[in-house]
Amino acid sequence: MKIAVTGGTGFVGHALTKEFVQKGHEVFILTRKMDVKENKKQVTYVQWLNEGDRPWEILEDVDVFINLAGESINSGRWSKNRKKRILESRISATNEVEKILSRLQKKPEVLIQASAVGFYGISDSETFTEDSREAGDDFLARTVQQWEATAHNAEDLGIRTVYCRFGIILDDTDGALPRIALPYKAFAGGTVGSGDQWVSWIHLKDVVNGILFVAANKHVKGPVNFTAPNPVKMKEFGQTLGKVLHRPHWIPAPRFALKIALGEMSILVLEGQKVLPQKLLAHGYTFLYRDLKNALEDIY
Repeated sequence: MKIAVTGGTGFVGHALTKEFVQKGHEVFILTRKMDVKENKKQVTYVQWLNEGDRPWEILEDVDVFINLAGESINSGRWSKNRKKRILESRISATNEVEKILSRLQKKPEVLIQASAVGFYGISDSETFTEDSREAGDDFLARTVQQWEATAHNAEDLGIRTVYCRFGIILDDTDGALPRIALPYKAFAGGTVGSGDQWVSWIHLKDVVNGILFVAANKHVKGPVNFTAPNPVKMKEFGQTLGKVLHRPHWIPAPRFALKIALGEMSILVLEGQKVLPQKLLAHGYTFLYRDLKNALEDIY
């Protein structure tokens, strides 16, 4: 296949590109800065988001379009300006993707759009699936709702559209896990906040395989939860991580201290939601890592 990827050099995009190349696919990575990129076998860089760029001229025959572009939500304290950039980077990139898709004479078979379980808002008691229609009302929930609504225009072009609602993606190179593991490696790990908040996690390998699965399965469309079938409470997450790393789980990180240190961004570790991958399971996807202990043992 020919696959176009925005955000192709990021955390998920890099892992996807590596897997696509290994499987013999041709990858087109959209980038702002061509001067620091060098084309490789099966990987072509395409300039976009600059005045005068015409990426659709190179992407005419792509089979799959994957949009992962957007500023990281965990790269710094959520000031008013940062929250604005988090939202606007996603909306502007997705609008540009829609522009490219509308210019293509031959449309791709599917648009795979990044999203997040933050759509559902926060809860210690509810269980969310793709059938859960009522969205949350915090900053992350509102951001995801607008993000998905912008990508919805691809459906009007007759393109099958999948919204990948990612949970906490686990890997030792990037994302939340290295930050969570750091205190444990220093023998100072413990329960974060109350410990009763849900962690809906997924191994990076299941993210990559899951995206390949929905790309190939023509019956999958709409929102798809990218979470493992067995979410856990934060206390259990920390205890399991400690056992895998052979470190104690003993020094708690109190809620008030994290709120002072992180501000509104503390919602990422102090709040959560229990999200199940109902649609992936119903369509026959087989998870490599269903249980947290096995996932962490593979990673570490």
